[in-house]
Amino acid sequence: MYRQSIVKASNGFTAYAPRRAFATSLRVMSEGDTGSPRLGGSNDAFVKREKANEDYTIKLREKEKLMDLKKKLKQQQEHLKQLSDHIDSITREQGGEHN
Repeated sequence: MYRQSIVKASNGFTAYAPRRAFATSLRVMSEGDTGSPRLGGSNDAFVKREKANEDYTIKLREKEKLMDLKKKLKQQQEHLKQLSDHIDSITREQGGEHN
């Protein structure tokens, strides 16, 4: 009897429970909508302008990165020159080289 009451209670509970935990929907676009894939390679002014803007920003970022790398390289070369000069001064003081 106890078992039957548990089964009845659980059946009643599952009847009110949702059948799916969540639902997903597909994003449907037709050709020509912004962001939709272009079939046949149609290039309108908007697409060309957006591509040009993206290319320009990428080029600017790459240029900034190259400038930073050149700056770091110059600093490293200066540091290596200082170390080389320091090594030369130490060897001269110790009499390692005959000048």
